[in-house]
Amino acid sequence: MTPRPAHDEWQPVCALAELEVDRAATALVHGQAIAIFRLADDRVFALGNHDPFAKASVIAKGIVGCRGDVPFVGSPAHGHAFDLRTGRCLDDPAAAVPAYDVKVVDGMVHVGQRKAVAA
Repeated sequence: MTPRPAHDEWQPVCALAELEVDRAATALVHGQAIAIFRLADDRVFALGNHDPFAKASVIAKGIVGCRGDVPFVGSPAHGHAFDLRTGRCLDDPAAAVPAYDVKVVDGMVHVGQRKAVAA
């Protein structure tokens, strides 16, 4: 029996040009609903789409902004801000959403494995 590969491979999702700036698109990646964000400087981030406060899949509908040098998305449900780099909630350090590795290769956005939660 061949072992099933771990979900560490990169999954192509869409072309960078298809993503609107400061908006999110959703995709099913490795069986998870992911919100993919493109910033004005073409940095791309991926977070789990499920808001732990609202208990609903609404992160992709949030407003993108910055607090200092921290890019974030504000959930449309309760307004909690989540760091696009780490998934940590900026308003409640005990809360977070999953953050995923992202790379752009030849104009195509690829989403990798879930990032480890920073201590």
